[in-house]
Amino acid sequence: MLNAIVGFAVRLRGVMIALAVLATAYGVLALGRSRLDVFPEFAPPQAIVQTEVPGFAPSQVETLVTQPLENALAGAGELTSMRSKSLQGLSMITLTFRNGSDLQRVRQTVSERLQRVASTLPTGAHTPVLLPLSSSSGIVLTIGVTSNKLDALQLRTLADWTLKPQLLSVPGVSDVSVFGGDQRQLQIQVHPQALARYGLSMPQVMAAARRATGQAGGGFVENASQRIVLAPTGLATTPAQIAEVALKAHDGGVLRLGDVATVSNAAAPAAGAASIVGKPGVVLVIAEQYGADTVRLTQALDARLQSLKPALTAQHVALYPALFRPANFIDAAVGHLRDALLIGAALVLLVLFLFLRNARAALISAVAIPLSLLAAVVVLEHFGLGLNTMTLGGLAIAIGEVVDDAIIDVENIVRRLRLNRLEAAPLPAAQVVLAASLEMRGAVIYATFIVALVFVPVITLSGVAGSLFAPLGIAYIAAIMASLVVALTVTPALALTLLRGTDNAPEPALQRRIKQRYASLLARVERHPRALPIVVAVVCVVALAVLPFLQGSFLPQLREGHYIVHMRLAPGASLQASQDLGERVSQALLAVPGVRSVAQRTGRSARVVDPSPIFATEFEVDLKPLSGSGQQRALNGIQQALKPFVGGAFSVNTFLTERIHETLSGYTAPVVVKI
Repeated sequence: MLNAIVGFAVRLRGVMIALAVLATAYGVLALGRSRLDVFPEFAPPQAIVQTEVPGFAPSQVETLVTQPLENALAGAGELTSMRSKSLQGLSMITLTFRNGSDLQRVRQTVSERLQRVASTLPTGAHTPVLLPLSSSSGIVLTIGVTSNKLDALQLRTLADWTLKPQLLSVPGVSDVSVFGGDQRQLQIQVHPQALARYGLSMPQVMAAARRATGQAGGGFVENASQRIVLAPTGLATTPAQIAEVALKAHDGGVLRLGDVATVSNAAAPAAGAASIVGKPGVVLVIAEQYGADTVRLTQALDARLQSLKPALTAQHVALYPALFRPANFIDAAVGHLRDALLIGAALVLLVLFLFLRNARAALISAVAIPLSLLAAVVVLEHFGLGLNTMTLGGLAIAIGEVVDDAIIDVENIVRRLRLNRLEAAPLPAAQVVLAASLEMRGAVIYATFIVALVFVPVITLSGVAGSLFAPLGIAYIAAIMASLVVALTVTPALALTLLRGTDNAPEPALQRRIKQRYASLLARVERHPRALPIVVAVVCVVALAVLPFLQGSFLPQLREGHYIVHMRLAPGASLQASQDLGERVSQALLAVPGVRSVAQRTGRSARVVDPSPIFATEFEVDLKPLSGSGQQRALNGIQQALKPFVGGAFSVNTFLTERIHETLSGYTAPVVVKI
């Protein structure tokens, strides 16, 4: 069969070259469609359930809300693990399902179980909410707003009712969490002395408030010929209107709600706070949908924010559009790998020309690089993997291998054409090319499959390691298998087309000298056949002896250009205490050379994947464009800046490293002790 394939390629070389051009065009099209991300989706299928329980202590949340929900969700199909977190006023349960589970189906199962158990929760508990499905990395952009004119209430209203809806309307955004500012709340502050004086109870006041603020349908009026729908008007919406609501008749008059309570627009009790470069503000954390293209989504968000900027400026609001922008790291990582691929390809071309001293032969061998890599991109797109640091790394590793098959074939064809010219009756060039290609067929196939088998264990890894590293192995194997196909089809066709008439060129001098040196070395080795195995064994033993001294880690230290600083005060510390210390920490971090911006988030938002208590604070420390050594110096400066502060425990890490730790253990630390 392989003889027929190679024979077809030589016989119909024009058709084969045309097919190669079409394959290249399709590969370029697939490359343009491929989504860019930092890592593959490494988290297993998950569903996160949050339940608000205003006013409940953590122990009450655990007993009355979290445990009943856990009992109801424990039997969900394909569930592998379940962990929960109970905070003041909030319950969060994270469900992890078996790899390969249908996300939509398992989320539907969770929703059905939540509906059944919701009615059994305490009266004050809100309906359990299944958080939107997000990608492994989760956050696609973090932005912030501050203002010298608007107060905290107005700034938060602007974020909730203007910025958040605009950002949610961008395709690919799954959720927007808002931190900081004051949420507007219509409050009825009851005076106990007035209740006692007028003989009223709290349930009576609450019932009157519900009647005044509740929207009720008016039904309809119908006669023989028509039906008229009634729409009630005059719903109390302002503090003054609600204060006029009647409670009861008293001493010939009407006792109103304003007589026993103060009704006003005020700030809701805060569960979190935020500041930007040391100024109080509002921070918005934007999460991306599962499978979204991080780079394209970031570009769409940038465009939307740019369109909103004039309106914000008119209201004296300062916009910080990139407090944390993961696309920066993607652009840098992809750019570095792209440069490595181009440099590697250029070096391969240079070496080919130096050794073969034949520009046409070097070109034929080099054609295998783009053809093989583009074919691998098509395979990656078919499996839905996209381009990321792992798949691009696999392609970079494969560069030397993808050109190797073509080099073996081309070098043998050039040699056979040269020898054929010296024969008394030279054979036709097509016959020589076919024979030379078939001669190397076995070596090329065996070498390619042996190398591919080395990466099979990488593909079979399970868990987070498999999700991260299997795409690297798939990219590598796809590239070298594509190079095998190119060597068996395109290379012979190009060789017959381009190498005709070059068989009179002498063997390059460099190649001839290397062969002479190698022959001399081989002769010396053959004179001592027993010594060679001993030398190899000694080298292997030394290598094994050094192995235990090598440091190992799950991932290398990432240089993302961004650090997250965690600060935790003693449990029970107030929100104001966290903010006060956080403002001093922010000023210290801003003074570190290389730091561009610092944003502080304390506590939690209404709906967030990783809720924190009010004594926990995160600082988003974004760096200026720095080299790897520059980022290390900035990290050292950050750690030094945190040392003088007492009363809080600090830790510093990169975002992606934290996400991987959280996926593995449920926490953002590399070492976790559970008691």
